Amino acid sequence: MPVQTVATAPDGSDVHEVSLQNDQMSARLLTFGASLRDLRLEGIEHPLVLGFDAVEDYFTRAAYLGPIVGPVANRIRGGCLPVGGQTLQLDQNEQGANTLHGGRLGCAMLNWQLEDADETAATFALTLPDGHMGFPGPITIKARYNIHGAGLELTLAATSEVATVCTLAPHPYFNLDGSTTIEHHRLMVHADQRLPLIGGLPSGAPVRVAKTSYDLRTPQPVPLGLDDHFCLSDGRTLMRPIASLEAGNLRMDVQSTEAGLQIYDAGAMDLPGIGLDGRSYGPRAGVALEPHAWVDAPNQPWRAQVDLLPDEPALAHTRFEFTKL
Repeated sequence: MPVQTVATAPDGSDVHEVSLQNDQMSARLLTFGASLRDLRLEGIEHPLVLGFDAVEDYFTRAAYLGPIVGPVANRIRGGCLPVGGQTLQLDQNEQGANTLHGGRLGCAMLNWQLEDADETAATFALTLPDGHMGFPGPITIKARYNIHGAGLELTLAATSEVATVCTLAPHPYFNLDGSTTIEHHRLMVHADQRLPLIGGLPSGAPVRVAKTSYDLRTPQPVPLGLDDHFCLSDGRTLMRPIASLEAGNLRMDVQSTEAGLQIYDAGAMDLPGIGLDGRSYGPRAGVALEPHAWVDAPNQPWRAQVDLLPDEPALAHTRFEFTKL
């Protein structure tokens, strides 16, 4: 379980990298953003996720390559948060209009504490003070990564002393065959419904995917321009299969407890020559799979999906399991 100091964060704290390994898989994690920087499977030379070669690029480029995003993943319309009979104004970091992934200094852009680690698991911790990016708090967050067999498990926990909102999510971009794009990947999503989105925000209630290009209930090529939210259930459940991704001789099966799954095909990505091993990441270099509550929950009928109340911890579990074909 090597731990090394690899950089100095913008706040002056040390950024540590933790290496996990078993006989089938290895992972490199950063305290900055509690980020999954690299993930490899024994016998496969290329990385399975996108990551920056230089740690400093995580500080300056809000590309969300592998961090934990939150306290509320995805978008909040107008940065408006109704809570306790009033509407709070959150940091509007998306074109000065909406709150994206918790604001400019959301969980992805902060240096977490390494709480504990061994050869196959590591736990990161972060406390967001009251009013951070406008959110009520404090909110105490923990992220635990564990490699088990050919799978990566992630547990996200959040607690608060006051009524607030929280839905954390991992934000890895996957590329399973090492190609420059995901052109030859096939995606399956266990969802009968999706949220209709305009500008990344809900324009109405969930709609059925049947007989549309969003019907991914059987494996399909990753749709061009995909940046959509699939509704898996009305709220958090027990772990169950939610998606699979396949390319070349490898398949990844995803299980999660979460109510929704945001999928983005990285259509706007433009990161030349700064990826892992000097790779360039252009449009569709990877596909992001982000399990979390439905989009803009604080302002929607599905608000209960993100309510975080005192003495009621929120626990989210996700597993990415890899199979060689």
